[in-house]
Amino acid sequence: MKIVIIGAGISGCTAYLLLKKHLPKPLSAEPHSITIYEAHDTDKDTTSSDRGHGATHSSTLVVGGGLGVGANGLHVLKRLDEDILLDVVRGGYVVPTMMMKSKNGTVLARLQPTGSPLSGDGSAANDMCMVATSRHSLWRCLRLRIPDSAIVTKRVAKVTANPDGRNLVSFVDGSPPVEADLVLGADGLKSLTKHALFPEADQDPFPARYEGLVGVGGFIPSSDVKGHVEKGSMNFVFGGNGFFGYFFAEKPGKSLAWWSTFTANECPTPGTLDVEAVTHQLRERHQDWKDPVVQKVLRSLRVDNMYPTWTVPPLPTWEREGVVLVGDAAHALPPTSGQGSSQALEDVEAFALFLGHYLRKAYQEHKIYDANSRKQVIKVAAKQYMELRLPRVTKILQEAQTMQNSKRDMTVFQEYLMYIFLWILGCFPGFMSKSLAGVVRYNVAEEAKKVLGKADS
Repeated sequence: MKIVIIGAGISGCTAYLLLKKHLPKPLSAEPHSITIYEAHDTDKDTTSSDRGHGATHSSTLVVGGGLGVGANGLHVLKRLDEDILLDVVRGGYVVPTMMMKSKNGTVLARLQPTGSPLSGDGSAANDMCMVATSRHSLWRCLRLRIPDSAIVTKRVAKVTANPDGRNLVSFVDGSPPVEADLVLGADGLKSLTKHALFPEADQDPFPARYEGLVGVGGFIPSSDVKGHVEKGSMNFVFGGNGFFGYFFAEKPGKSLAWWSTFTANECPTPGTLDVEAVTHQLRERHQDWKDPVVQKVLRSLRVDNMYPTWTVPPLPTWEREGVVLVGDAAHALPPTSGQGSSQALEDVEAFALFLGHYLRKAYQEHKIYDANSRKQVIKVAAKQYMELRLPRVTKILQEAQTMQNSKRDMTVFQEYLMYIFLWILGCFPGFMSKSLAGVVRYNVAEEAKKVLGKADS
């Protein structure tokens, strides 16, 4: 089977590794071919600061920034390769506690939704906690396992879902198109691959929509906030005119990641972004906040990254004729979900398991003999992938959108209603923790096996 992956970010790299792991050996002497096409440099030795010179409004691998990988995402990495998990943990910071605070630094709620943390040496306990890390660090742990020859730096112009025979991938530089049985779109919320699913439309019928919120972020030395950040905590600071968050992105002694979200009517672009103006605006916006870490960040502030919040309307399908979407290309989750990377990891594991199962079954029954028979296997696997993933992702999206409203500008009355709500949550932590635990204790591999068991019976 010839497979093309569009995008060499976290989703694309994980997809490559999981397909390599789960696809059965073909009956012919010719092995499966998997190639990743990526528009940007993917040299594994490129630093996060080098990548930061790319499009600052993009959430692709060219941007640094911090993120959290939930226990559910960490278990995907563990099942893929325990060494990858250990590298991710060593390069990040284990976070068993979530702290909700007012802008004055008052702790309103303390949540521990995932149980006991990973052990001190970085080995994985059965009940894992979130790991806070940089986007670049997580990506690099995956990229190191992929041979350079498997990634081609070339910008894709168009993907064509062909109903008869292999699909086509065309390139901006005019080089000959590439044929593929499976094209996996891992190219983000402004996915070009997505257009192949709706060829009858002149323009994207489901364009990404700016939500009127902008996130900015960066890093400061953890020594600057010594004594002000509880060990193992991810901190969410709410106010009436915005939001601030911070957590250790690496082992103590290195760096603290911070981010802030606020209302902005116009979506910034690389051409309109004025870093100095953003810095000045942040200082004015938060100058009266009493949280000591927020004040420390403001004094040494340098905006490294900017992330407008985009969403994509629910797509009616994630597959057409062997073109399949994963991660943000299929469902863009807002940052408030805390599940963007974890859901992308779940996507690719689920699809790889389904595809591997049905391909193996077809080999056993000698039903693979041409491009169309391979495509039928892909379509069956993609159907079950969507049926498993859509309800879960939709629920997480709805809950994240509710939380997202707490980051918009509020009246004083609305602000204090929010504090009362968070304080009540703090009085009954089990209620919120139970809801969060339902997300992070989900085992996508077990759920996929249940689906396959029912289908086979």
